[in-house]
Amino acid sequence: MTELFQKLEMIYPDLVELRRDLHMYPEVSLQEVETPKKIARYLDKLGIEVRTGVGGTGVVGTIRGGKPGKTTALRADFDALPIQDQKDVSYKSKVPGVMHACGHDLHTAALLGVANVLTQVKDVLEGDVVLIHQFAEEVAPGGAEAMIQGGCLNGVDEIYGAHVWADHPIGHYSFHEGYTMAAADTFDITIVGRGGHGAMPHQTVDPIVVASHVILGLQQIASRITDPLKSVVVTIGAIHSGDAHNVIPDQAHIKGTVRTFDKGVRDNAEQLVQQISEMTCRTYGATAEVAYNRGHMALYNHRDQTIRASMLAKKLFGEENVSDKDPIMGAEDFSFYLNEVPGTFFFVGGRNPDINAIYPHHHPKFDVDERAILGIGKIFLSLVCPEVVLSDSTKTSHSTNH
Repeated sequence: MTELFQKLEMIYPDLVELRRDLHMYPEVSLQEVETPKKIARYLDKLGIEVRTGVGGTGVVGTIRGGKPGKTTALRADFDALPIQDQKDVSYKSKVPGVMHACGHDLHTAALLGVANVLTQVKDVLEGDVVLIHQFAEEVAPGGAEAMIQGGCLNGVDEIYGAHVWADHPIGHYSFHEGYTMAAADTFDITIVGRGGHGAMPHQTVDPIVVASHVILGLQQIASRITDPLKSVVVTIGAIHSGDAHNVIPDQAHIKGTVRTFDKGVRDNAEQLVQQISEMTCRTYGATAEVAYNRGHMALYNHRDQTIRASMLAKKLFGEENVSDKDPIMGAEDFSFYLNEVPGTFFFVGGRNPDINAIYPHHHPKFDVDERAILGIGKIFLSLVCPEVVLSDSTKTSHSTNH
């Protein structure tokens, strides 16, 4: 294992250069053209079996181990976000209005580094390793479902994924068994009233007033209807209606999101959004048109794989640098893979005030400490090399990297 880590550290400067190239030339979800080409070229040069166009623009590489064993999948995402990069760094995005504000460029570099190392030892590798490079994680329904339909999990026994995390300092790792990230649904409500003169509201059905009652009613889903011991978030992200001071418009439009873990709570919330909207509008003489869209399902980390990954991280980096992560209401379409095969999704710290890596995900100044590439890479390498027993000397020599 020490030898594998040394190989990873030797190519670390190249992986940083690769990450920065991806950062300078980002592509938003469902518009990824050059990024998957770069990934495929890198894998192809390593002599790895490559499939392109999986589920859309996904790339899947397969490393055939020289010894029998299980097939393990490792996943990285590569889409960017429609955000203007405001960082003052040499690798700032060169694409106006687009940047890697979530760390997907770093995930990609880390997995390519793992691929590079594993090809050097594939003759002694037990089992196969499937490298899943996924498009469109940031949008619903996301690229995971399409890639699964494209066969990326065929023959896979277990899967692992990682996310660099801006809330954790560099060198910190967190894991959580069970529900870890939420299901994310969206809704669009169109309220149809009857417009008129702003000075004569009695001759109208004011959709703005009705929308206000609908919004307040929807908050009852979390505060009064759902079991308080079960998590649910109902957030209104936008309301649009009218454009004049003295005109009552005909319609109002509401956009929002619902976040849940429990399937029953999710189903009930969907019904309640429809019911509350329609009944409230009917009360005030308006009508409601509700479009409810299910997005990523809740992410559930399996017990055995979570415990194994966490124990390996403790051996690698020390127990003091590994924690149990509280579940969050953010969403991640890695959940679809975990619905098909056992696995776990963990978090690797990337925060470092010394290099101004202090901003949250999806912020225009988002950045991370690139040494997280090594953290992700070492855990991935450990997971696909189960025959290796990590010694105290290995842990000591590599905990200093962070």
